[in-house]
Amino acid sequence: FRVAKGYFEALRLMKRYKPDVVFSKGGFVAVPVVLAAKHYKVPVIIHESDITPGLANKIAMPSARVICATFPETLQYVPKGKGVHTGTPIRKELFEGQREKGLSACGFSGEKPVLLMMGGSLGAVKLNDCLREILPELTKTFDIIHLCGKGNLDEGLQNRTDYKQFEYVNDLFAAADFVVSRAGSNSISEFLALKKPSLLIPLSARASRGDQILNAASFEKQGFARVLDEDEMTAETMKKEIFALYENKDKYVAAMEKSPAGDGVAAVMTQIKALMR
Repeated sequence: FRVAKGYFEALRLMKRYKPDVVFSKGGFVAVPVVLAAKHYKVPVIIHESDITPGLANKIAMPSARVICATFPETLQYVPKGKGVHTGTPIRKELFEGQREKGLSACGFSGEKPVLLMMGGSLGAVKLNDCLREILPELTKTFDIIHLCGKGNLDEGLQNRTDYKQFEYVNDLFAAADFVVSRAGSNSISEFLALKKPSLLIPLSARASRGDQILNAASFEKQGFARVLDEDEMTAETMKKEIFALYENKDKYVAAMEKSPAGDGVAAVMTQIKALMR
């Protein structure tokens, strides 16, 4: 009923503002707007973040002129001739980060390479535990920034000079040389845009619909990341994969530099401007 109500509200807004183009990032609230745009013959561009389109975008696709995709694999799920591999639009603040400021915020000298570990906005207990178990060995080689999630700080590690933990910090990417992370679409798109090699540990299918597993597999296939199955993760396997990633980081950076999806903002804006013309 809310979707139906939203459709008629969107019709009134279309008539009032007369937009030249509608850009939809998906989600159920976008469906009425896309359908209203179709009614008034306003061109629509859709962006799909995940490899397999969600229900809202599936409903909206017939009304769209162009469907932008984060992953090249998504193009097989969209109507022929509509799909464009653009990558994801990334917030400009990430590109404005300065390594020196990030190092200073952590008290790092910059003499050692920096590993950034993140487990999502809420953290990931198993990932946190594995990392902390191998800290003595990792910190011989790396300084470590650990975004461990709200409520997951370890007070016993607060005074270390080679390991800094935060519940959440927005802009420490510039200080990091490489990353260990879950495989959410937006996060890994930021790694690609900033050319940060990553070890991806996707949520298992038991804890999600499996989209992170597909995301990680795509990045591994394109040569942007290594992947560690959570069911096979131990402190020892994590350590092995971290060192393997670091030893081959230049290969991953080279692959990311060749990717056409590194600047999602520019690619999406190209499509928008083309429709407006």
